[in-house]
Amino acid sequence: MSHESTEVSRFPKKFNAVTYFIDRHLSEDRSDSIAVIDRNGETSYQTLANRINQAANVWSLELGLRPETRVALLLHDTIDYPVAFWGALRVGVVPICLNTLLTLDHYRYILNDCRAEVLVIQDALYATIKPALDQLPNLKTVILVGDANTGGHGEAWSARLDRQPSQAQTLNTSKDDIAFWLYSSGSTGNPKGVPHRHDSLYWTYEFYGKGVLGITPEDRIFSIAKLFFAYGLGNGMTFPFGAGATAVYFDGRPTPDAAIEVLEQHQPTIFCGVPTLYAALLGSQSLADRPGSKALRRSISAGEALPADVGERWEDRFGSPILDGVGSTEMLHIFLSNQPGDVHYGTSGRAVPGYELKLVDPVGSPVAQGEIGELLVNGPSTADSYWNQREKTLKTFVGGWTYTGDKYFQDEQGLFHYCGRSDDMFKSGGNWVSPFEVESALMGHQSVLEAAVIAHADEAGNLKPMAFVVLREGVVSPEDELKTELQTFVRARIEQWKYPRWIEFVEELPKTATGKIQRFKLRETTRADAS
Repeated sequence: MSHESTEVSRFPKKFNAVTYFIDRHLSEDRSDSIAVIDRNGETSYQTLANRINQAANVWSLELGLRPETRVALLLHDTIDYPVAFWGALRVGVVPICLNTLLTLDHYRYILNDCRAEVLVIQDALYATIKPALDQLPNLKTVILVGDANTGGHGEAWSARLDRQPSQAQTLNTSKDDIAFWLYSSGSTGNPKGVPHRHDSLYWTYEFYGKGVLGITPEDRIFSIAKLFFAYGLGNGMTFPFGAGATAVYFDGRPTPDAAIEVLEQHQPTIFCGVPTLYAALLGSQSLADRPGSKALRRSISAGEALPADVGERWEDRFGSPILDGVGSTEMLHIFLSNQPGDVHYGTSGRAVPGYELKLVDPVGSPVAQGEIGELLVNGPSTADSYWNQREKTLKTFVGGWTYTGDKYFQDEQGLFHYCGRSDDMFKSGGNWVSPFEVESALMGHQSVLEAAVIAHADEAGNLKPMAFVVLREGVVSPEDELKTELQTFVRARIEQWKYPRWIEFVEELPKTATGKIQRFKLRETTRADAS
């Protein structure tokens, strides 16, 4: 039995995540340490714990919610988020973390699907969801957060907190009790509810936060990825609160200008970005001379695979290697990653210690080294199922392994190379084409900021690569001339059959709220144009 599996088997049966991530710091002399910095200033661990207790009392005493009752959080990244989230966990109430950038139809679907009885919502987002409120039969209470009038919804969140005592009882939950839900990005359909246990938070901190990041109480961590999804939740709450470090929150639009402002103002030691933002920061002429954070010691990336050129240029400019990794909503955070002292740009690295990985063919048999297969992962932070999605659960969670939907191959050094989503991969002339490989080659050109590649049929019906390209700021070139130049550039770097036969220049690429490129929308556009 491995060290990791021994540790998992010895984990205590009774465990409430709040006692580990919040209360522990008060008994370890970190009461006065800064837990969160947001637009309102600094909040110490003692103040955060007091406010969490007040939130726990709002849930259990004022609203009378019983354990396992679901409450939805539709909030920006401020101190109110961890207060509501961890306050719920303390009394066994289950928070549902909602993406702040969804459509009304998606909010209506999710709130009916999870059957939340309470919605805590940022005042600025209320108008978006208001038209659906009379179509949510399970919803009993709406609480507004912010400075605006509550619009007939009783007291605002801050007023409810203020009248509660700063001490609260902690429910003696099991490690296997459901702590909170996330919803998948829903890039190809309705989002899927993903319930996670109390101990899942611990394992992501233990294996990635400590094991890979090496986060300490002295660190300041800034995540441009928001708290409402798995990557941001780990970066902004699990890892800093696990270590007793400081989380820096930004509640605005995650633009390159905003990111550099926060880096310079708060000097974080750990920065958590996504490939599109790293590329945009490096490609912006107006930000070329901005120093960022001089304290930066770790940079991490997830959401999409990181092109090698972006990682190399970031390290050259800021002196901090990017630890490109792979995570998922189902696994809660990163389980495959480049690691300190073992960074190989253009690869996804190795399994994070504590997780097992394998590549399989369409019938579930292991593939040989160097062959492309679908990635499966096994580890203690995995969710057990999708809510109300039995058929998809049976296809995704199989015998302790979770199917990721991503295609990889593993080289002779044991490094995993990303090829693309299973539904994005295609064959051209009998040979596999990895959209990511073509995109990475294109992004190595000095004129290219972003690229997305899809399969497109030629006049004979044969599939060939088609590229959609976003140019860097200030690039001006005759269109046909630049297209030819890019095709020649790619042909010199990867196999002949992979170069893009068609190139379209676009202002932006369609993406999910988590920064993932929605290639299916590009395919739909080309089919519509052809019809």
